[in-house]
Amino acid sequence: MRRTEMRAIVVKEWGGPENLVEREIERPEPGLGEVLVRVHAAGVNPVDWKTRASGALIAWGETPIVGWDVSGTVEAVGPGVTLYAPGDEVYGMPHFPRQAGGYAEYVVAPARHFARKPASLDHVQAAALPLAALTAWQALVDTAGITAGQRVLVHAAAGGVGHLAVQIAKARGAYVIGTASAAKHEVLRELGADELIDYRSVDFAEAVSDVDVVLDALGGETAERSLKVLRSGGHLVSLPGPDSVPAGADGVNASWVLVDPDLKGLEAIADLADKGLLKPLVETVLPLAEAARAHEIGEQGRTTGKIVLTVV
Repeated sequence: MRRTEMRAIVVKEWGGPENLVEREIERPEPGLGEVLVRVHAAGVNPVDWKTRASGALIAWGETPIVGWDVSGTVEAVGPGVTLYAPGDEVYGMPHFPRQAGGYAEYVVAPARHFARKPASLDHVQAAALPLAALTAWQALVDTAGITAGQRVLVHAAAGGVGHLAVQIAKARGAYVIGTASAAKHEVLRELGADELIDYRSVDFAEAVSDVDVVLDALGGETAERSLKVLRSGGHLVSLPGPDSVPAGADGVNASWVLVDPDLKGLEAIADLADKGLLKPLVETVLPLAEAARAHEIGEQGRTTGKIVLTVV
């Protein structure tokens, strides 16, 4: 008899990491245009612990389950699905910013919220990509339209979004400048950064000028000061939220980007990975049952790259 339940990490109430508990819940079934994916690995992102703490901004189901980055195998397809068949390996960021339930054995979502997993990556590596890489792609490519030869400044360049943004910008021929602590400069050089600034000892606003695009994952004073380094016609793309976008200065643009599911973006990201131009850094791998520990580590703000949970 087919199993009708699955393991999942449920938020029993909004608050600290201790509120993430493992439970057996009903397994979802794919509807029209949907696929059921057996999750092999789930990426952990700042939005996970921020929403776990407050429940804000997300349309939650009856059983709150955080997590949007998944990599796994198609288990079943709903009526009308032609992109995939059972057994196909896929990765994606389903439903964001609605609940996806990535911290679970199975996820169900529209077929086009997934793409075929990069063949060169295992499931752990692939699960580190979707949300962070799509954020970088949609900010740099879709919004700012970076082109070869442009100067791109990436703040928090060693973070989940930052280290992928460095590689995406480099793959498109940009001159890449990153801000990060000195201890993380070597790995960022290996990823392609042309110039690095230790934010703890150097004021980037005095060290950099004539920048075409700034990708800011920090907001606040960093976003305001970033306007000063942009050339006329330059573009500041901010990630923390709409309130993180400073009042625009004359001759420059400022935007806020909220990432959304994107088949074509996922396919472009997979292509870069398979060409050896995009490599996710996974610093910590933990089993699904240790999701609370993963959040504790992430909230310390010291991770280089990503944290990933293994599910099966």
